[in-house]
Amino acid sequence: MKIYKKIDEIKEESRKLKATGKFIGFVPTMGFFHEGHLSLVRESVKKTDCTVVSIFVNPTQFGPREDFKSYPRNLEKDLETLEKEGINYVFVPDNKEIYPEGYRTYVEVHDLQDKLCGESRPGHFRGVCTVVLKFFNIIKPDVSFFGQKDAQQAIILKKMVRDLNLDIKIEILPIVRDKDGMALSSRNYYLDNDGRKAALCLFKSLKSAREMIMNGEKKAEKIKRRMKEIIQSEPLAKIDYIEIVDMDNLEHMGKIEDEALVALAAFIGNARLIDNMIVNVKD
Repeated sequence: MKIYKKIDEIKEESRKLKATGKFIGFVPTMGFFHEGHLSLVRESVKKTDCTVVSIFVNPTQFGPREDFKSYPRNLEKDLETLEKEGINYVFVPDNKEIYPEGYRTYVEVHDLQDKLCGESRPGHFRGVCTVVLKFFNIIKPDVSFFGQKDAQQAIILKKMVRDLNLDIKIEILPIVRDKDGMALSSRNYYLDNDGRKAALCLFKSLKSAREMIMNGEKKAEKIKRRMKEIIQSEPLAKIDYIEIVDMDNLEHMGKIEDEALVALAAFIGNARLIDNMIVNVKD
């Protein structure tokens, strides 16, 4: 496994791989790996000739009062894990390598970036799109893998790739959950035992929403009201948002006629967690 810290070095490696006809997979991460990350890594290893994984806690996607400095990190363990998974290349740049002095260029996907998480985290998706596009330009992968847990991010990045005519396929893999249904997340690290138990109300609310929809309920407000009751019954939980939206444009749905994204964000103590579920009344 080769580890690169400099853009010029990983770009040169990519050029060599492309020259020999290699099909390159890319998994961008912020590290502190769990099985959700590893599901992406394994899919890339399975489907491509070689895989590049980036580990970079991107400062531009964190707000001034968010957890950039405290975001969990364990680079040594992450590298050991990737080597065991058979990864070929790891890109581990520092902040100055990605955003040198005088950096002024950012990427935005208007409208989509201002909804759901974008409302409470202004600038977040600008930071995500900017760093992902930079990595795409540096590594030049054929396919890049992302998780459904970050559903809004996946929709926005797919739109960015289409709008900018990038020759990259985006693959979205299912949410990986613990046995009790909780979505795996690096931020679960912030939860103590009580918080971990309390956080189950998020998945419980999503399951309830799915059951209501499968049983014929189409009114979004009624479904959201039930989800809100479930989450608010947990004293440690504070709702950021609960929404049912169109999968293409993230517009609020009043009535569910086809496929919809049921998405939520909530604080469990100081930890902000997100989760979602895709539902289809025709299933």
